[in-house]
Amino acid sequence: MIVGQYIESAVNWLTENFSGLFDGINTVMSALIGGIETFWLWIPFYLVIVFFAAVAYWKTGWKNAVFTVLGLVFIYFTGFWEETMLTLALVLASAFVALLAGIPLGIWSARSQAANNAIRPILDFMQTMPAFVYLIPAVLLFGLGTVPGAFATIIFAMPPVVRLTMLGIKQVPEDIVEATRAFGATPSQLLIKVQLPLAMPTILAGVNQTIMMSLSMVVIASMIGAKGLGEIVLQGISQLRIGLGFESGLAVVLLAIILDRITQNLGKNRKTN
Repeated sequence: MIVGQYIESAVNWLTENFSGLFDGINTVMSALIGGIETFWLWIPFYLVIVFFAAVAYWKTGWKNAVFTVLGLVFIYFTGFWEETMLTLALVLASAFVALLAGIPLGIWSARSQAANNAIRPILDFMQTMPAFVYLIPAVLLFGLGTVPGAFATIIFAMPPVVRLTMLGIKQVPEDIVEATRAFGATPSQLLIKVQLPLAMPTILAGVNQTIMMSLSMVVIASMIGAKGLGEIVLQGISQLRIGLGFESGLAVVLLAIILDRITQNLGKNRKTN
């Protein structure tokens, strides 16, 4: 209880002294998620299906394009289209913020041993702490709703992109780095023109993992008011409605597979299968 008391005191101190900051973050995140939700719901469902099928064909080939069409058509006819778009908005917004913070942290960690020593234990903590625990400070800081769900999702999904960005940059061959320096490249030129391009496949793997981990949080986030498929799954569990829970869970699985197949191949040429 000693550690718990300190954590509780720290959270209470934050809510008392930085309520304006958290209100501002709440407003910005609400606008971001709301804007993405409005965008996906404004577009007719058949155009959304065509868009994802075209991207799947472009990046992965016709087989995954057909699977994408069938999966999204199934979601539409089961009546979960709006919830799927709400879930997609939450995942995209959370992943965007996680990547916006995670990639620079990964670069910093790769270029500074002191930063690496400080960041690594924090990442270990973020990855090993049960996801449900993140809901407690999220609710205390932001209340109930979609924003605290996004906050918990960001914390849960950020570590992979930080680690893989750091790994990708560190795996750039040392002889290439030394040759670039010998030609007079500045540290920023070395990073932008050499290290990041060579590390991009590993960084994109981190992007994929961040999006997948964001999607894995949708059911947990629904416990504090986040809308979408997770809310329907939670209803099926709490009301013992097996069919509802299975159908909504299957919609989550289909959305996960579609996003996974596309993001896995972001840095690759289109397959011919």
